[in-house]
Amino acid sequence: MRIFYMCFFLLPFLMLSTVVFAAEPSEVMRAPEVKAQAAILMDANTGRILWEKNAHNPMAMASTTKIMTAVLALESGRGDEIVTVSRTAAAAPKMKMHLTSGEKIRLGDLLLALMLESSNDAAVAIAEHLGGSVQDFCTMMTKRAAEIGAKNTIFETPNGLDAGDHHSTAYDLALMTRYALEVPGFIQLTNTPAAQFSSDKRNYSMVNKNRLLREFDGANGVKTGFTGKAGHCFVGAAKRDGMQLISVVLASGWGDKGRAQKWVDTKAILNHGFKNFDYEIILQDGQPAGDISVTRSRTTSVDYIYGSGLTAPLSKEEKEQIEIKMEIPKSIPAPVAKDQNIGKASVYVKGRLFADIELVAAEEALRHDFKTSLEKVLTQWLSQGSEMPLQLILPEFLE
Repeated sequence: MRIFYMCFFLLPFLMLSTVVFAAEPSEVMRAPEVKAQAAILMDANTGRILWEKNAHNPMAMASTTKIMTAVLALESGRGDEIVTVSRTAAAAPKMKMHLTSGEKIRLGDLLLALMLESSNDAAVAIAEHLGGSVQDFCTMMTKRAAEIGAKNTIFETPNGLDAGDHHSTAYDLALMTRYALEVPGFIQLTNTPAAQFSSDKRNYSMVNKNRLLREFDGANGVKTGFTGKAGHCFVGAAKRDGMQLISVVLASGWGDKGRAQKWVDTKAILNHGFKNFDYEIILQDGQPAGDISVTRSRTTSVDYIYGSGLTAPLSKEEKEQIEIKMEIPKSIPAPVAKDQNIGKASVYVKGRLFADIELVAAEEALRHDFKTSLEKVLTQWLSQGSEMPLQLILPEFLE
């Protein structure tokens, strides 16, 4: 009977303990639910990947291609030049602004059509004007992408229409977008809500088709895309409280369902980033790190510091699992110069190498041995014209 009452008395506490334990998984960061076949979330400030799904799989990328077309056009500095539209450009399929052969229009205005309404004819006209031909411009695009670090990307069209081996990856598109956001004029271009301009033949009116700009707090880019091979794609960007995130979704689906899903996928990815990550100052530039013994010097040791700072977007769980391992010798011989490399600090997050930071001397340490002392004696003695007796100088350096 006593055991019965004891169990009866403890039952509520046992039940409470079970509830608390069951609640713990809700605190674990969960991956966003994304239908896209390939996707990624990248922090633009550091380039850190915060989440990914098949991010390195080669995929058709449709009109997200035009991000690189715009980059090359902006970097050319030729926005005020007048482009004469060719028959090839005028014949480009929809989506298009319906340029006509021989029409003359400012290159900067073609950029607005390119990024606001994804005009395929504008892309061809830009490519021919800057590259001499579509093929040569695409070679320029592929080369520029590789220079940025997007080495798994081949451009065969400037507008993203399916052709040959035209492909990229979610990771490469994020890299290219990270670069593009720093190109002067790019963010202003992609955030233009509407534009009106004229050619020598007609007036144009453009409206930005990027719904994210109107539906997501902090959105500032970037580009939609669709082809039969690529499905619905979108490269997005948003900035909140100094954190600039980049999202990429490739093949979110086809038809009306896929068109709607790319926005759902993009918002889920960006919300995941803003909800779960904050910038953490892991190390500060010049922060003291320790001291090291010095041989052959009157100075017995010198302090060393972190040669650069390290700030990164981390989850709450990651912030609690930071480890720093230092690789330095037991001692170093003089002379030691200020800012001289002493070793390195390896920063680990959740057991994985995150970054290597150089360790440098915070101060100098002069060499002091018989040879260097004798050199100093002779140098001073000779500089004084050998007038001072050598035996008066020696004790100062040889003590």
